Amino acid sequence: MSDLLGFVLSGLVSGALYALLATGLVLSYSASGLFNFAHGATAYLCALAFYELHSGLGWPAVPAAVLLVCVMAPALGWGLDRLMFRKLARVGETAQIVATIGLLVALPALGLWIVELLEDAGVSVKPAENQFGLPGVGPSPAKSWQLMDGVGVDSDQLITWVATAVVAVGLWILMRHTPLGLKLRASVDNRSLVELRGMSADRLSSIAWMLSSALAGLAGVLATPLLGLSAHDFTLFLFVSATAAVLGRFASVPLAFAGGLGLGVLQNLVAGYATFAERITGFRTAVPFLILFAGLLVLTRRQRTAGTAATDAPPVDYLAGRSWVRRWGPWTAAGLLLALALYTVTTPFWSGLLAQGLALSLVFVSFTVVTGLGAMVSLAQATFVTGAALVAGLLMSHGWPFVAATAVGTCAAAVLGALVALPALRLGGRSLALATLALAFLADQVLFQMGWLRNGDTGWAIPRPVFGPVDLSDDRAMGVAMIVLVALAVAALSALRDSPSGRAMLAVRSAPAAAMASGVSVIRTQLMLFTLSAGLAGFGGVMYASYSTRITATDFTAMTGLIWLAVVVAAGVRRPQFAVVAGLVYAVVPHLLSDYVTESVHLPVLLFGLAGLALANDPDGYAAAVSTRLHRRRTTTTPRTPSEAPSASSPEVALELRAVHAGYDGAPVLHGVDLAVRPGEILALLGPNGAGKSTACRVAAGLLTPLTGQVYVAGRDATRERAVGRSRAGIVLAPEGRGIFPSLTIEENLALHLRAKDERDAVYARFPGLAARRGVLAGSLSGGEQQMLALAPLLQRPPKVLIADEPSLGLAPRVVEEVFRLLTELKRAGTALLLVEEKATEVLGIASRVAYLTQGRVTWCGPREEVEADRLAEAYLGIAAGSESGAPEGGGGPGGPGQPGRWPGGMVRP
Repeated sequence: MSDLLGFVLSGLVSGALYALLATGLVLSYSASGLFNFAHGATAYLCALAFYELHSGLGWPAVPAAVLLVCVMAPALGWGLDRLMFRKLARVGETAQIVATIGLLVALPALGLWIVELLEDAGVSVKPAENQFGLPGVGPSPAKSWQLMDGVGVDSDQLITWVATAVVAVGLWILMRHTPLGLKLRASVDNRSLVELRGMSADRLSSIAWMLSSALAGLAGVLATPLLGLSAHDFTLFLFVSATAAVLGRFASVPLAFAGGLGLGVLQNLVAGYATFAERITGFRTAVPFLILFAGLLVLTRRQRTAGTAATDAPPVDYLAGRSWVRRWGPWTAAGLLLALALYTVTTPFWSGLLAQGLALSLVFVSFTVVTGLGAMVSLAQATFVTGAALVAGLLMSHGWPFVAATAVGTCAAAVLGALVALPALRLGGRSLALATLALAFLADQVLFQMGWLRNGDTGWAIPRPVFGPVDLSDDRAMGVAMIVLVALAVAALSALRDSPSGRAMLAVRSAPAAAMASGVSVIRTQLMLFTLSAGLAGFGGVMYASYSTRITATDFTAMTGLIWLAVVVAAGVRRPQFAVVAGLVYAVVPHLLSDYVTESVHLPVLLFGLAGLALANDPDGYAAAVSTRLHRRRTTTTPRTPSEAPSASSPEVALELRAVHAGYDGAPVLHGVDLAVRPGEILALLGPNGAGKSTACRVAAGLLTPLTGQVYVAGRDATRERAVGRSRAGIVLAPEGRGIFPSLTIEENLALHLRAKDERDAVYARFPGLAARRGVLAGSLSGGEQQMLALAPLLQRPPKVLIADEPSLGLAPRVVEEVFRLLTELKRAGTALLLVEEKATEVLGIASRVAYLTQGRVTWCGPREEVEADRLAEAYLGIAAGSESGAPEGGGGPGGPGQPGRWPGGMVRP
């Protein structure tokens, strides 16, 4: 009994730390939608700072801990949010994963480098790497109390339990019972809608990251006596705590907290009572990763993707359709020049270094297969490298020739990749990344600890091969051979991309649901890519090991693979040639830094980790961004000169767009659009699909800044004002679809708009169907109920301008009548309405004026009474009647002879 209690109590200590890290993960994810792989690195950085302040500089423990948890950690979270997290929230999940992994690599290296610099400057700091048995916040040495024979509790454990419990209760109250917590949960549901409702998503993100970093800092300080100063152990702690976050569905603080405690106890019980594990080397240390992998498989489900046009749209290839010489000529010339340089200008040292980088490029190209083509983030590539090289070395030690041993090693890596992929592929996204990393740690702790495979600490010899007159023991010949192999790999992958199979793979990456509907097997395609990637990584691993002439089980750990991923994705993971660039950079840069900057081993790691942060600005990598930026620079419209600036708008006009040109990524959509709407009128904007109606709404609401032209709000120039400022000025956008937060209840949705209870009660009185279900999640309502929920608060507080984009989309006729009735009420209340609709007949019944938008231009605008059936048909067929200016044939004005004048673009003068 005492043994069981001892296991439970010690498990609750590690469980409390898991709970702290898990609740921080849930909090940051709830506010930004980002899973922070660097959360454990933040904890390590604070633990390192606490150790140096307390043990090195002699600060008292409690003031040092308070400074770190309440000041330094939140400041770090705020700074990282401003530098990268805000931008990462707007890019794809692959870039988010890799960028935070880069931060995971960079933060420990940054801390250790700073300690080195302080030591060189004469500051009395302590040795920082892998220190254990360190003092905590409490008394040193820790005080102990005996609960029963063989079972005791010390002061460090007690402090950890109390602090964790207080934090968990406080966070639950914050997230569920405060306006700030409600806003934080709303921001992860729909960040742009938060901005449209006048709440700054950036400010909410900063608050969440400050709180999350403070929790990580607290976990780091409390964990110092348990973990010491090991960045590796803190990273492992994070990945186990991620299982607790999965238990909480990345949304529930109480469940994540309870899950963390339970995981700590379960880990101890398995390690204490699983006697069979004594026969398996490394099993006890691998228990957390078994728990993580099992938890991910059981608790995680791939999100529904049906109904989305593209989940990961590829960047525009500006060289598509160009000749072979234009696309591949520069790369071919670079390869030939590099081969020539190996025999002419490079020294033996640099020849070997370039050969090493080219061998590693083969491994990096494997990331192009799994992530570039498959949009799957594999954190187990280093495992495939080590596995293939160990198998090849084992076979060579038994007399196998190099080619045969390499082939078997490559196949072994491919089979291992398939075994990893089969259970993990259904997870997707961050869950797949976590699962592959858990399996990578399992391989490090168990598989590569088997004596017959690892051959002790010496590993296996892998001599360089000789093929007739070609002796690869010469670094120059090795370099040329690597150039040939890399060129073949790049050419093969490029041919695969352009083949029917490659197009099917890209379809699976961009829109899995659409690919499945077209008869493409998503799982089979992803399994093939994962297996091919593992085999290529294994082949590259054997070649890299042959360069070094030896392989050991610790040469390429799972953490090494994280650095590789950050480097190759930062360069550009969609194109194999960029992976080659990344391999050469990875090999050459550390030596350049050592020769010309510093001999510190931490600076290269810091720089490679920071390379992942570039994804916040360039999600497809810095190499891929060059052509994109050059294209944008060539195609950006020349801005209007001051002499061409229009005069100010009339204050009587509630909202006005004047000569607006706008588009996306250099592709123009609106071409000089003029629109104006006054208080108490409805301007119906009609036109065919693709005419630019939604783009005009986004410009009017502040979600999209025009390339040229002006946006006026009540006579004030608001062109550069963002959506938050427009909303606070009374401009409300009801976006296409439903302007609600589906993961919040009806009551919580209303509370975001209406703070006063009597205002919410008035809504319930008007809509009894909502009142009866006020505690139900808004996402479970019917389409009509959701639209009522979106519009109902506006009746209590009518905005100055309502921009409604397809408010009747997907609704039954009876509900459409109710929606139009609500819009008419807002019109009578003095609201100016810009209404975009496909149902022309219905909208004409309530509109004051009508504008036709065709191919990004207003082709006619006038009173509703002057709308003609043929003009309406022409507008929906996308035909601009009459001249280029938009005038109908045979007329001098927008509606024929005698019709009102207009500004350029077809808008009637008010």
